Amino acid sequence: MRFTFVSNYINHHQQPFCAELARRLEPGDFAFIQTEPMERGRVDMGWGLTPDLPEYVHLAYASEEMNARCRKLIYESDVVLFGGCEEESYIRPRLDAGRLTLRYSERVYKEGQWKWITPRGLRRKYLDHTRYRNAPVYLLCAGGYVASDFGIFGAYPEKMLRWGYFPALRGDPARRSISEKDPVRILWAGRFLDWKHPELPIWTAKYLKEEKIPFAMEIIGGGAEEKKIKALRRSLKLEREVMLPGYRTPDQVRDRMRKADIYLFTSDRKEGWGAVLNEAMNAGCAVVADSMIGAVPFLLRNGENGIVYPEGDSKALFQGVRELAADPLLRLRLGHAAYETISGVWNPAEAAERILDLTGLLQNAWGITEGAEGTPSRKPEPDLLKRLSEEGKLPQEGPCSFLRPRSEKRISKEASQGPKKDTDAV
Repeated sequence: MRFTFVSNYINHHQQPFCAELARRLEPGDFAFIQTEPMERGRVDMGWGLTPDLPEYVHLAYASEEMNARCRKLIYESDVVLFGGCEEESYIRPRLDAGRLTLRYSERVYKEGQWKWITPRGLRRKYLDHTRYRNAPVYLLCAGGYVASDFGIFGAYPEKMLRWGYFPALRGDPARRSISEKDPVRILWAGRFLDWKHPELPIWTAKYLKEEKIPFAMEIIGGGAEEKKIKALRRSLKLEREVMLPGYRTPDQVRDRMRKADIYLFTSDRKEGWGAVLNEAMNAGCAVVADSMIGAVPFLLRNGENGIVYPEGDSKALFQGVRELAADPLLRLRLGHAAYETISGVWNPAEAAERILDLTGLLQNAWGITEGAEGTPSRKPEPDLLKRLSEEGKLPQEGPCSFLRPRSEKRISKEASQGPKKDTDAV
């Protein structure tokens, strides 16, 4: 089976999953098509891979000849996974031909759902998505709010599944102290952008200091808000408690996660997924995160493997951190459960196995034979995924599990109130 993955560029969040697919398929049957060079800023942050890219990576922009070859491969592959690329011309011929395609997407309305819905925007969504609602095209939702967004314009009815990003899985997390006398180690990492709210860890530090709770905080990163963050730290007299080391490479950040007790994830709804959550959980950190972050409804269960606070509720953030800082055993319990979530379910090997199983089920349901380039010979029932889920042929949670749209308000509320109920009812 020829499986082709198309995206803007390969990075350290995509490559482990790709490597697992390449390992499972026959040599030469997996390809990753990169449609544009990585931005210099992300290269400088260490997002790029080594100069020697894996042999399955094809650079569509390298030349006109290579671009033509990549487009031909997309059209002729047995299945194509398409996402992270805004140039629809790469996938449009395949969609129009009615060939099996998997699309993945983060949420569409990061600024707010109804505020940004316009006639022009809906027309674009119809051309790219809704008109293929009855075709062999399925949506992998990279975030808890994606189905809610796509449901607004009627795309992919009964054809959505959970998905995400899958950074490399690391081994067992380092042993952490359970002494109440040791200062709790708190970490935040990311670009200093307004929607990532790097000011919130500073205000958390002020709260902990006033409460006379011993702690040491490290805020890794830099960016547009850097001057403001440094000024805020200075004005609150937190230079001793809060370290600002600047940017670090992804591997260095993950090393710091292994030493941290608590990881703060303070982004708002503009964080489509947030792969640092996977990484912090993999490191065994006790995570405190905002409910509107894309990955949170899929990865975190409030009070079981992390703490989730309601959207933008800084008081709940402070209280969650205080609870963890005062209870080392709680930190260890949540951190261990977080690690189990990643090592058992949300990891590259599991995702690759599941997407290949899903592909096989879809090919069988649509009557697609080997080498037919994804062309169906029949049309299955509209509620195929629901039936497969009820029959136990799809996983009940995690990557490639069946998903239905629900209101974002309900999703956010459930994420911050407690463990999600086993229901997808609207």
